[in-house]
Amino acid sequence: MLFAARSQNALHRLLDVLPVFAGDSRIRRHFTLVPGSDFSLDALDAIERAGGHTLPWAEATSRGFDLVLAASPKGDLRALHGPRVLLPHGAGFNKSIPGEGTEDSASGLDPAHLMAADGGLLADLYAFAHPGQVSRLAAVSPEAAARAKVVGDPVLERFLDSAGRRDRYRAALRSGARRLVVLVSTWGPESLLRRRPSLPADLAAVLPYDEYQLALVVHPNERVRLGTVDLAQHLEPAVQAGLILPAAYEEWASVAVAADALVSDHGSAALYAAALDRPLLAAYEGGTELIPGSPMATLLDAVPRLGPDPATAPATLSDALRAHRPGTVRALTDSAFAEQGNGLDRLRTELYALLGLDPPAVPAIPRLLPDPTPPPVTPSAFAVRIRHGERGLIHVARHPAHLAPPTPVHHLAAEAGTAATRYTQGAALLYRRAAPPDPAPAGAVVRTAADWTDRTLADHPGGRRTAAVVLSPAHCLLRTRTGPLLAVRIAPCPEPDGQVYPDPAAVLSAVHAALMTTEPAPAALTCGVGERVFAVRLSEASPDEAALPV
Repeated sequence: MLFAARSQNALHRLLDVLPVFAGDSRIRRHFTLVPGSDFSLDALDAIERAGGHTLPWAEATSRGFDLVLAASPKGDLRALHGPRVLLPHGAGFNKSIPGEGTEDSASGLDPAHLMAADGGLLADLYAFAHPGQVSRLAAVSPEAAARAKVVGDPVLERFLDSAGRRDRYRAALRSGARRLVVLVSTWGPESLLRRRPSLPADLAAVLPYDEYQLALVVHPNERVRLGTVDLAQHLEPAVQAGLILPAAYEEWASVAVAADALVSDHGSAALYAAALDRPLLAAYEGGTELIPGSPMATLLDAVPRLGPDPATAPATLSDALRAHRPGTVRALTDSAFAEQGNGLDRLRTELYALLGLDPPAVPAIPRLLPDPTPPPVTPSAFAVRIRHGERGLIHVARHPAHLAPPTPVHHLAAEAGTAATRYTQGAALLYRRAAPPDPAPAGAVVRTAADWTDRTLADHPGGRRTAAVVLSPAHCLLRTRTGPLLAVRIAPCPEPDGQVYPDPAAVLSAVHAALMTTEPAPAALTCGVGERVFAVRLSEASPDEAALPV
């Protein structure tokens, strides 16, 4: 059989169909690149990365196959010999691409692409995810609709089967208790990344780092348009602030499963996370591509909007998360997906009927989504805002130092040995994280906490500074230029699902703020990080603590 891919995105759709044929040694799987797309070269690279047995187009068109699968109606698919099956290119048929095919016709349902020049049908089977899609096809091509079947969506099947791994994905992403907000951009002139190119960095600047984690899903076509270097350069400020940029295949879906909320333009990728009931915010500025009444148009009309002013984003996101009611977003995707949980079985039945074979005895099980890779960068310098509340509460909000903070800051905090010199020279709080307690190699110089804090303050003269060592999530040591070495004990915030510890470096900023205004050091204080509150105890460090290696 032959998998015919015209673009990288189409290939990814075809790869998600492979479990239908799992365990069947009767089938030989070939791949070919359908020429004619601006994104075809990356599709060929993707086929090679997937390990597919590739046939040149000339060879693919010169022989016959027992089955031909494609996920895009564009290109000369009629040149391929054998029963042809056309799978959806995405979810919902939401967009019309100007300048391609019939004006205002949904991409994927355009009769100009579904019918051959001689009036014949392009496929022997049109596989759809929902009966409404068959009805939409019938309105433009009754002949094609007569060959249509509802088989569900293989990509959604992977989302559904992988939903139970959400905590695992969040652990891989080092999300912790932060809210993971995933931006989703389609391709083309109306995409989020084209219309609001600074949005990732804008959000990283205004959303407190200890409360939010950001990710950006970029459509494969947009990656091709920009190129690897330009995309990396464009997103560098946001990546340096901790932005996650998942791979175009599989990993983006893992990140979407892990999300607490999504911000999406009119592309269909967000429909999959919405089917898992993730809160969604609209970031589509309008245009000619989104088809009124389509599943994505209905979804975007019903959810909150993320306005153009970045300063309003924290309140908008917080309100949307607070107002979310279980089941409300999922219900809005019912017009896009049917056969949920049964998609691969339905597809297997139809494909093996075309092959004239009995399907394998083993079940068709969707492949679980892989663990995502952690963020490539963790910020090491922060502009810190301090707000004093009632009963001694010190609220901390940290923002990556290289992005302009939204309001005047109280101090700069930097991780010594990691942050750039420009930040460590100006930092009022210098901290380091103690190395794991492995045996030191022979002849190594081992510094104690007391030594390191003393030396750090001596190396950074002038100003009111604090030097600190993070020993564990609950235990730190620090000193000011004029005070003794202090032990800081941090109590977790109890929650129904367990206990939440903050990043100790955030608490150290609260302690630093207290020590700059209170003499002598208070015995206790309360640190607020987002909506959580942590009790903190301070005492003079013991000789054993002072001698701890760092």
